[in-house]
Amino acid sequence: MSQSLCRTVVHLVFSTKNRVPYLVPQIHEPLRAYLGGILRNQNSPALAVGPVSDHVHILLSQSKNHALADIVEEVKKSSSKWIKTQGAGFGDFHWQSGYGGFSVSASRILAVGRYIRNQESHHHKNTFQGEFRRFLKEYEIDYDERYVWD
Repeated sequence: MSQSLCRTVVHLVFSTKNRVPYLVPQIHEPLRAYLGGILRNQNSPALAVGPVSDHVHILLSQSKNHALADIVEEVKKSSSKWIKTQGAGFGDFHWQSGYGGFSVSASRILAVGRYIRNQESHHHKNTFQGEFRRFLKEYEIDYDERYVWD
């Protein structure tokens, strides 16, 4: 085959350092746009972006030419710099060092996109930690609780 073809869709989740609620509603829309731009530059377009006060969910179509770790590094680095320019209250902003990346099958893309766009309503019932533990269990990922919540 002379052409390399693939579609890898990833549900990416990461939080602010120590889950400090930096992501106030007034920056949600600009943050969505900024994250989308970073991902376009990484040839990994965002299909949905859902920030809430202390974390963000992103559904992305991962480039066949970039490792997920490299994409996440660029997203966090660039967006952290941008967030720090959004006002005096954001000067100490940091993302947590880790992230969760979960594969999404073609049949689940629309449902996961809806889930991400409706983050605010989900978090009236469940915390970030509870939600993230559920993903880890659903995807059968072993983890050490001591190192998940930096």
